[in-house]
Amino acid sequence: MEKENNILYDSFGRKHSYLRISLTELCNLRCTYCMPEEGIQLSPKSHIMTYDEVFEIASVFVKHGVTKIRLTGGEPLIRRDVHLILKKLAELPVELAITSNAVIIDRFINLFKECRIKNINVSLDSLDSDKFKIITRRNNFQKVYDNILLLVNEGFNVKLNVVLMNGFNDDEIIDFIKLTKTHPLTVRFIEFMPFDGNQWNKSKIVSYEQVMKTVMSCYDVDKVIRVKDAPNDTSKNYKIKNYQGSFAIISSVTNPFCDSCNRIRLTANGKLKNCLFSNNETDLLTPMRAGKLIEPMIKKAIQSKFKVRGGMDTMAKLEQPDLHQNNRSMITIGG
Repeated sequence: MEKENNILYDSFGRKHSYLRISLTELCNLRCTYCMPEEGIQLSPKSHIMTYDEVFEIASVFVKHGVTKIRLTGGEPLIRRDVHLILKKLAELPVELAITSNAVIIDRFINLFKECRIKNINVSLDSLDSDKFKIITRRNNFQKVYDNILLLVNEGFNVKLNVVLMNGFNDDEIIDFIKLTKTHPLTVRFIEFMPFDGNQWNKSKIVSYEQVMKTVMSCYDVDKVIRVKDAPNDTSKNYKIKNYQGSFAIISSVTNPFCDSCNRIRLTANGKLKNCLFSNNETDLLTPMRAGKLIEPMIKKAIQSKFKVRGGMDTMAKLEQPDLHQNNRSMITIGG
């Protein structure tokens, strides 16, 4: 009966208890896999959710069973009223987390603690400053690296999101894992995914099998320990024996985790996306501003969710540009 009445269940019985909210389409980096080289058409400021609207929409989801909210971007911390948003959302009975590029995150340590934020994901795709500059089109590597260590030392649970690209940073897999020897953080290797303008093709993917082959070429089998995955986890988790931290692989392209997906995404301009791969969006902000109830729209959007990857259930479909080029660029989805 709960599944029939709860707006967060889709037609495959998956309950969506994890809401990811993009606070802005703006960013202080220009990562190649996230933002097209030519830039993006930004939404008019009047179309972006205010901090009150972020809270109002989030409250509706929490009322119906969302237990975790992650704030993303763009870069969420460059939004001027982010402190107001964090303090408002901290009033809700949810786990509050954030994903950042960590360029200015040192300014927010006390605010995070005040708002009970413990889990922070940081995007870092290379440990080489020159490569970092190539992929981000900015020269901020040392600042980001120092801020990651600061977060760890301040007691936050830190995960590094590393988008692997064949021929670019796949030679750094072991270097990233070695970080976990002395630091209690998790490195998550993410397969390169197709979004508008990011020049995706299959040959750029570094698969789960390739990552593990690299790991096993460096470490003895008995040193590589499989760690139990958390419920609804997107990754396969491992650690090296006696290392403080761990590593994981998110194989959303070659081995999708759709069966246990509990995630939904709200863009900065108030559109609900039921899947990262999906072209379809449901406008919640406009009807809410008109005084309408948004629950029926949420229910319809979630009920229409495909079983696998926004309907791209085969690699052949994934390789058809017309099926994913109509999707947003990553920067306007919010990861």
